[in-house]
Amino acid sequence: MKKEIFVVGAIIIRDGKILCCQRGEGRALARLWEFPGGKIEKDESPVEALRRELMEELRIQVEIADHQFESTTYEYDFGIVTLKTYFCHLKTGDPVLTEHIQSIWLSTDQLDQLDWAPADIPAVQKLIQQGIL
Repeated sequence: MKKEIFVVGAIIIRDGKILCCQRGEGRALARLWEFPGGKIEKDESPVEALRRELMEELRIQVEIADHQFESTTYEYDFGIVTLKTYFCHLKTGDPVLTEHIQSIWLSTDQLDQLDWAPADIPAVQKLIQQGIL
């Protein structure tokens, strides 16, 4: 049976655009785009995990929405990933890439220009369909 992995992702909004990050080389899903975030650790809530991950990965603090925007489960070759995404607003800091190779701020109508990690695609499609921002 495949390992279950629970992760969170941030739909970070600034000036009407969303932060998109490209995964680094030598990691699972290398060079694919994603909403920044990461694994939920034991005894950690999704919101706590998202705060921690964003500080570790991007050196930023955000305000996180009360409820999730999307939840997706996707079966990769390395495990079954359940991704919960949340809207976030940048509070302090400018993103500093510590794990990603590049980032870009895009409007919702530009999101489909990127090669997204499969678990992120439902949230991307929902953002585009709803015309959010």
